[in-house]
Amino acid sequence: MVNTIFGRLLQDTTNNSRPARFNSCRFGLRIRQMENIQKIFMAHYQLFTEQKIPASLEEVWDFISSPANLKVITPDHMGFDITSNKLPEKMYPGMIISYKVSPLLGIKMTWVTEITHVEENVFFVDEQRIGPYAMWHHQHRLTPLENGGVLMSDIVTYEPPMGPLGVIANAVFIKKQLQQIFDYRFKAMEQKFGKYKLEVASER
Repeated sequence: MVNTIFGRLLQDTTNNSRPARFNSCRFGLRIRQMENIQKIFMAHYQLFTEQKIPASLEEVWDFISSPANLKVITPDHMGFDITSNKLPEKMYPGMIISYKVSPLLGIKMTWVTEITHVEENVFFVDEQRIGPYAMWHHQHRLTPLENGGVLMSDIVTYEPPMGPLGVIANAVFIKKQLQQIFDYRFKAMEQKFGKYKLEVASER
């Protein structure tokens, strides 16, 4: 659909028989129109979160790099269930994880992600291969803190489905729902490792 619109805009411009100077200005206008249309159909967003955890780097890495713990840090209302068979205890590059989940409007669907990058005790990246989003890229990173403990950072880059309707959906509920998911995970990590306090973390 987007390519069809772009093609018509270009055809209208190149087929115009008016003087070259006028056509040049007209072509510049068409380019800007195409860029604006592309922004509408291909809008992407980013979510950034950080959490300080009073545990060792190895403890936090062991927990977050285990596929079995994904369900622990996901809200119950999302109906998260791993459907992959014989998953290993630790993630590795190229690993495919499939699960059933209700990320949008409570609709149950299959979500398949690939672990594309892993650097032990530092970061890993998961990318959607099949699922509700037009694009999903999630980077998980751990950084040791000078006073003890670990800073866990997440960068989620995503493109909603349905083109311009997805832009509206993101403003109405997708962005809010993603934030709620990470708020839940924040509390789940606190229940697992405790609340971060400088004096407690320094003693570990």
